[in-house]
Amino acid sequence: MFGLGVPELLILLAIIVVLFGAGRISKIAGELGSGLRSLRENLAEKSEDDHQN
Repeated sequence: MFGLGVPELLILLAIIVVLFGAGRISKIAGELGSGLRSLRENLAEKSEDDHQN
């Protein structure tokens, strides 16, 4: 993974938390999760429509 090990990833995570704050990261993660859930539901509906036709 781009030559990054666990220590490097932890340092990046710490920098991101300092820059954005834990609350903002939590909000972004929630929005990302809801977007992925919506995408998954839409893909499932499209798949069901394809099977019915």
